[in-house]
Amino acid sequence: MIPKILVVTPTSHIDGVNRILESFAEVFYLDDPSEQEVLDIVCKYDAVFTNPNKSKIFIGKDIIDKGTKLKCICTASTGTNHIDKEYVISKGIKIISLTEERETINKIGSTAELAFALTMSSLRNVVNSHQGALEGEWNYSKFIGRQLNSLSIGVIGYGRLGKFYSSYFEPFKSKVRVFDPYKKVKDFEQMQDLESLIQVSDVISLHVHVTEETINLINSESLLAAKEDILIINTSRGEIINEDDVVRFLKSNKQAKLATDVLRDEIRDRENSPLLEYAKSSNQVTITQHIGGMTKEAQEIAYCRAATLLKELMA
Repeated sequence: MIPKILVVTPTSHIDGVNRILESFAEVFYLDDPSEQEVLDIVCKYDAVFTNPNKSKIFIGKDIIDKGTKLKCICTASTGTNHIDKEYVISKGIKIISLTEERETINKIGSTAELAFALTMSSLRNVVNSHQGALEGEWNYSKFIGRQLNSLSIGVIGYGRLGKFYSSYFEPFKSKVRVFDPYKKVKDFEQMQDLESLIQVSDVISLHVHVTEETINLINSESLLAAKEDILIINTSRGEIINEDDVVRFLKSNKQAKLATDVLRDEIRDRENSPLLEYAKSSNQVTITQHIGGMTKEAQEIAYCRAATLLKELMA
């Protein structure tokens, strides 16, 4: 019997992925559905193909209980915080992700490149200067930036993306320091605790997965060590920082900034994000829409590999 797959993320613009899926399954595409739309039809399908970047869908108990035929949830991502993994597994449903697909993800540096872009645009006040120009300003004095060879860059997490990000600063002669208790760092100075890293850093950039250890890793306590003009970059997951604590820190330190590609609970409750609300009235916060991995090349690599893994499981 031909398996049926429900695709709940846009794929038509990604070369090759639909061809792979349709080579072994009957496929139904819902580019940007509501949760109710998925609940209404998921009972017909053997698998769901998803991605967290452009989705309102959290695959948890409600969808799983309706999906009585489901055998697999396949996500074209390394992160899985848009899936209730424990509940899915408890129902005997397999989860396919790219988390351990090292050969594949080592080809993808897009998220680290965005982290670097956010770092540079924040240090040089690119967004705020552009907005000022549109409003009729032409005065550099509000937009004086920083030069990389004078700065200390703190990297939290030295996995694939942390390594990419760290290496980008070498030609600019920045002082790069790394905190990762699970990795041996050879190329840069390794700090033994988070507070020590934050204390000496002009910029800190987060490159960690969501775990019990990393949820709210950046909070009021860890920020006690921060410089008053620190720049925080987050392209990992929104849950890594305590948004309420960071907003309080920013309000008390008007030279500090945050640039983030992710928000806490961005799939289910994005509108109530304290960071999003603060960004509406402050020039200290830059937010992009979870675009880190969303380059043409990265999407083709990631989505096609995920589709191939699903084919290998179900064909």
